[in-house]
Amino acid sequence: MANRRLNRVLHELAPPPQPIGSLQLGDISYQVESAQLSSRLPHCHDVLLDVKDPFNLENLHFMLQKYLLGQDIFLLSQPGPYARRLAMTFCSLINSEYEHIALHRDVGETELKQGREIQTGRDLVYIDSAAVLAVKHGRILIIEGIEKAERGIMPVLNNLLENREMNLEDGTHIIHPHRYELVDATSSNDAIFIPAHKNFRVIAIAAPVPPYPGYPLDPPFRSRFQARFIDPVGSLLAIHPSSSAQLTPTASTLFEKLRNIIITTQFASESRHSVDAVAKSSLPAFPQTALTKLYSLLSTFPPPPHISPEQLARLMLTLHPALIYAPFVAWAMLSNRLEEAGLGVLGSPSLNGNGDHLGLLGYSISHVERLNEQTIRATFDGPSNLPPVSVEAKAGLKSLLPFPFTESNRLGFFATERFMGLLTSMLQVHALGWDILFVPPAVPSTASCSTTFLVKAFGAVLGYDTEDYHMYKELGGRELIMRRRIEDEGATTWEPSTLVEAVWAGRLVHMSGIDVIGSTAGSLARLMQDREVELWEGQRLVREASDAEQANDGLSIAHPSFRVISTASKSLPLKDWLSDEQANMFFPIAAQPMSREEEFMILSKTACSSMLLNTLLSFAEKYRASMTSDSVQKNRKLGTRSLVRMARRIAEFPDDDDLYTMISRATLAEFLPPTETMKLEELLAEAGIKKRTPAFNPSPVAQEHGILFPPSSDPLTQNTKPVFIQAFDRSHDLEGVTSHVPHMDHFYDNSLQTGLMRDLAVDMELLGEHLVLLGNQGVGKNKVVDRLCQLLRRPREYIQLHRDTTVNQLMFRTVLENGIVKYTDSPLLRAISLGRVLIVDEADKAAEHVVAIFRSLAGHGQLTLPDGRRVRRERERESDIIVHPSFRLVLLANRPGYPFLGNHFLQVLGDNFSCHAVTNPDMSSERKLLSQLAPDLQEDMILRLVAVFHDLRHEYESGALTYPYSLRELINIVRHMQSYPSDSLETTLRNVFDFDVYKPETFDKLTDILDHHGYAYSFIPLLSLSGTSLSVKHLGIDAARESTQKKVLDLKFEPKGNTDLSGPKHGKDDPNNKPHTGGNTWAGGTGGRDTAGLGGRGGYMRLFKGHDISQVSDALKNNVPDRIKEEARAMARQELARRLEELDMSAGEAKGYGALLTAVQAHIAQLHDLLENLATKEEERVWIKRQTDGELDEGRLTEGLTGEATIYKRRGMAKPEMGRPQIKPKRIRFIFDISASMYRFQYDGRLRRSMETAVMLMETFNRVTRKDKYVWDIYGHSGDSPSICLVESDKLPTELRDRWKVVEKMEMISQYTFAGDYTVEAIDQAVSEVAKFEADDWFVIAITDANFGRYGITAEELQRVMTRHPKVNTALICIGEGAEALW
Repeated sequence: MANRRLNRVLHELAPPPQPIGSLQLGDISYQVESAQLSSRLPHCHDVLLDVKDPFNLENLHFMLQKYLLGQDIFLLSQPGPYARRLAMTFCSLINSEYEHIALHRDVGETELKQGREIQTGRDLVYIDSAAVLAVKHGRILIIEGIEKAERGIMPVLNNLLENREMNLEDGTHIIHPHRYELVDATSSNDAIFIPAHKNFRVIAIAAPVPPYPGYPLDPPFRSRFQARFIDPVGSLLAIHPSSSAQLTPTASTLFEKLRNIIITTQFASESRHSVDAVAKSSLPAFPQTALTKLYSLLSTFPPPPHISPEQLARLMLTLHPALIYAPFVAWAMLSNRLEEAGLGVLGSPSLNGNGDHLGLLGYSISHVERLNEQTIRATFDGPSNLPPVSVEAKAGLKSLLPFPFTESNRLGFFATERFMGLLTSMLQVHALGWDILFVPPAVPSTASCSTTFLVKAFGAVLGYDTEDYHMYKELGGRELIMRRRIEDEGATTWEPSTLVEAVWAGRLVHMSGIDVIGSTAGSLARLMQDREVELWEGQRLVREASDAEQANDGLSIAHPSFRVISTASKSLPLKDWLSDEQANMFFPIAAQPMSREEEFMILSKTACSSMLLNTLLSFAEKYRASMTSDSVQKNRKLGTRSLVRMARRIAEFPDDDDLYTMISRATLAEFLPPTETMKLEELLAEAGIKKRTPAFNPSPVAQEHGILFPPSSDPLTQNTKPVFIQAFDRSHDLEGVTSHVPHMDHFYDNSLQTGLMRDLAVDMELLGEHLVLLGNQGVGKNKVVDRLCQLLRRPREYIQLHRDTTVNQLMFRTVLENGIVKYTDSPLLRAISLGRVLIVDEADKAAEHVVAIFRSLAGHGQLTLPDGRRVRRERERESDIIVHPSFRLVLLANRPGYPFLGNHFLQVLGDNFSCHAVTNPDMSSERKLLSQLAPDLQEDMILRLVAVFHDLRHEYESGALTYPYSLRELINIVRHMQSYPSDSLETTLRNVFDFDVYKPETFDKLTDILDHHGYAYSFIPLLSLSGTSLSVKHLGIDAARESTQKKVLDLKFEPKGNTDLSGPKHGKDDPNNKPHTGGNTWAGGTGGRDTAGLGGRGGYMRLFKGHDISQVSDALKNNVPDRIKEEARAMARQELARRLEELDMSAGEAKGYGALLTAVQAHIAQLHDLLENLATKEEERVWIKRQTDGELDEGRLTEGLTGEATIYKRRGMAKPEMGRPQIKPKRIRFIFDISASMYRFQYDGRLRRSMETAVMLMETFNRVTRKDKYVWDIYGHSGDSPSICLVESDKLPTELRDRWKVVEKMEMISQYTFAGDYTVEAIDQAVSEVAKFEADDWFVIAITDANFGRYGITAEELQRVMTRHPKVNTALICIGEGAEALW
């Protein structure tokens, strides 16, 4: 209390800040006060806005008005630096200190209130956030990126904004200064009150939502601000120098013309009325920094009088990278505007053409020389007789790679024309002082773009120490800047991230995989654009600062040589991550893939024959061209690295030139869907690549110094040679050879697995490749790899991934020593440093971003650890971990797709691994393996078992079965038969097939297959009956019940008294449902006569009421007169007709529906299995607790004091728990074509197949257990209407008659409708309707047989309606003429 009184007195006696001058802004006069702490003033003077610009002055005038009224400001601006620089300019103008918060998806209460730390001595302390510092010290709080913060975060500030009040975690309370004056200083209240400073203000910055992506504003939060929309055209013009004095006349003319086009495009992209929205330009607006980049480029590199079409295209993609993935109509519109402006023809966006060796505006790099420790001079030869341009630019401290290149081959790259053109562009951008964004092509599959080698060459030419910083999805906005560290005494603190260390040291940072972190990358905008960022505990990195400020005030400066090159992982489509924010943060350079000639030159360096290379490239070109954005998830991309791998193998083993096998292996053809497999076969045939008969591979021979694979016996090849693989040198890893070499007592050699083992050994040991093995469960992936390691005496480490595996867990193991959390190296780091093989099992079960860390490790031997250490092939720093030459990665995973439901991890790995499909052995290999395993089993029995499982697998591939029966199940059956020969076949089969007890279709298929291969139901010698196949009598639930050894007694009943039959009748219904035996009175009795029941005689129908059955003797059953039998049959037919009448169906209709149903029974089973187990897509970002890093969890502070490691929490995507109810349903609409052409051309089966499909859908959804998981309906389109309701989502066809009416309606409409087509309109309406529903996921699946050419339907038109709503997944199935369209 005494301290509070003293603080009050000191506060009242403190002299007010002295004014340092008067500011006159229009009609407003303001006394500018001196700052308490000059280090908190803006230090980015060279990027502040021009206060003489009328547009800037108008905005500053508004802000000063609101400041003087004590109101908080909300700036709405398109993405870009203008709004932030406006706020900084305002702070500089009124000499106000400021705090800055960059919001991102992981921001939490800690960033807005107080953080918690454990200091030495285990004391818990609270650290004020930027918001709290601003309110305490009267600073302006700039909050940038409001639209990125998750719902529920920003209301934390509501009370602070409205009433200037906030309760802090340390028990103190910030209150309004007026209220603070009223607090009784003599009060005994223990709470500590802190007055909010009267000068505290908030400037919030956000992009408007929509049209930009983000979260909408919370109404209570929005209502507390005064809004100011920043005119996009004004901001475009205001952030670049307004004078064109530095431009040459040619450059000035070009700048004026392009500026007009950029401004016109901005106006065209805006929609003010509903009519404008419909006619809205498909050419998106240019980024906010487009004019700034254009002016900077033209002022440094004067353009030639005439720019070639290729150079004009490269310039446009640099200024507006969204054009790379925009519809072609946008490119055509821009081309038209450029021609109208007199700038000439616009080249192709693919950038393939003339002038590949030139950089931007036709310049080419000619010379690079060092001027001093931090500066180089780069000389560029100009185009069209323009003089050379010399530019001074920043550089690293290392020696420069001599240029022009003399021995670039030694660096691992070839200085081709395309390579030099891209390198020149990068050097030009660097000379302008910008960071670089290397944008990959929008085409799903291309030849190599040389991304990594360009970064390497760029760094070497400029003498940079290059830092590779690999992004992963878990990476939060704060982790990009700082990382948490636990000191030896247990205290928690922060240390700079790899990025900040590079900023201080002036390094080149290669941010690899910028696409995977999504909008989180926006938290770096201030660092990229202004070279400023907030650090921990009030420290700040700025552009410039005095020595005193650096020493005493927590400021540090960004090294002027610091640069960033961002590249994408190419695992995500450009449209999903390349936003205006990315375009404004960096200077984009469009990547350019290799031409065929360049790729041939690269491949020819392997010494592979030219004929084979031409064949390989011909196939690769067609394969890449056939790849679509929809199929890229199913197919391997087949990049240049994969082709180099094949060429190297052929050059090393000329007799092993089977291109068919190599391509099938690289594309994982074994696991492609049937349609994709057919396409691949067609492409192989067109390229003249034929399939060869598989050769027999003898067993390997273990020798003293390695293993020998004898030559394979291929009748078509006589020159095959043995392959010898050197064993591992035990002196390199004595401990590993002793304790980490796998040991297998038994491995049964067979041709297929021996050939696989040889291929793995060649790739791993001779070619130095890292491996991926994919296959079904139980095909021997682990066994083959372990056997290979055993024969080579190779030590191996093993890790198994799962859904919750994190990047940190792959790199560290957390241990507790003396109450202190410490980290030890994981098996991954041990394998890297000791040269062991690392087996990564279940690689498809972990999140894709976790597996992505293996990409750079396998491709370039690089990895950056969370503690700052680096993995490198060569030591560059003392703390680097060197990759041992013998280190190999082997990733094991199940095949992609259903039923394994793993992640598409192959897409993020790229071409850095040699892929191998592990299949079940062929019948010959399987028979040999089983014969070795069970020598006492008859050869005929083994052969039949192999044939049975071969057929089961074929049924799985055809879709009739839902489980891929593997070698593992067959081995288990054979082992049981070997050990317990007296057990029946039913007993043995139950070991495998009891999983499918409630899947009758599985047992139907199994019974047919066993019957086909002549199996009896016990293991007695197989009998041969002419014309008859023996089959297993009891399978599934019948076999399970039979095993209980309880026999069902056959009850015989002999009635007494009169047994004469009078005529069939129904009988009376007993209201008490008592059992009745005989008597000829009650319906549902047993052992009676005339009445409906069971076990009797003479009745017209069976009727079971749940009682034990008494069966009359066969003599009485046979003694039924023909008259009575005929009456019974007539009554049965009448009853069936009555039941069909209740269903409103005739017998013919029931038969017709039954035929449709029978045709799709197998498909119904498979679809039902998929729908029952389909995972919930809905994900929610929540606090994931019990983490080893992140935010301190206040609920586990006590555990932290005792040394527990998992005392942190972090934001993350919470996957639904297994079995957790799906909160929202999946919304699905099916659209069938019921136009006249469906009926007219039904001779090819299209109408009947559509009706069968409708039956399949209705029957399957009717059988789904949890019907609330799906909201579905069926609509049709014809020549009369785009929207014909067949099944409504709230009136589903639960009865058989209702489902029959649906398919009958489909046929009738197609019979009577007029010609015409509404395919496009039907999809458009469906997408709109489905998108309105609040769902877990949204789907529109349409069928059409439209003749697109006849009705003038274009691919662009279909693409527009199918992709216009990003959250709705659309699919179009084309049949008939539609499937034959050239596009």
